[in-house]
Amino acid sequence: MIILDTGAVAALAAGHRTLNLLAGNMAKTPGDRLNIPALCLMQAEAAEENLARRVLAYSAITVDTLDTVAAATIGTMIRDGYGGPDTCHALYCALPRPESTGMSILLTDSEDAYPPGVVTVDIDSPGMLGFH
Repeated sequence: MIILDTGAVAALAAGHRTLNLLAGNMAKTPGDRLNIPALCLMQAEAAEENLARRVLAYSAITVDTLDTVAAATIGTMIRDGYGGPDTCHALYCALPRPESTGMSILLTDSEDAYPPGVVTVDIDSPGMLGFH
């Protein structure tokens, strides 16, 4: 699963070249989706009006909702100092879960916001999608 945190969502909405190519490629492959944690979408929309509308227009985007288990787990993460609500929701989505197979990749503009062991990729890193 590929997850976009708040910074990556904002970059996608702003027309980030590589993220736009990724979203376009994902739309052409059945079953491939870019997952946005609901609290990341909320934070990005709070910072910029109509951002959510632009991002949700991509057919490859799904939003990871905040259910009871997620809310309780994210609350614990916040209390334990792992970051704010949006960062912790992204971290929660990146953790292994029964409904996702394989390793999750968290696309971010702030790799240092996440603890060691979480697979993060900086959206501006050379080589993302093979571009140098």
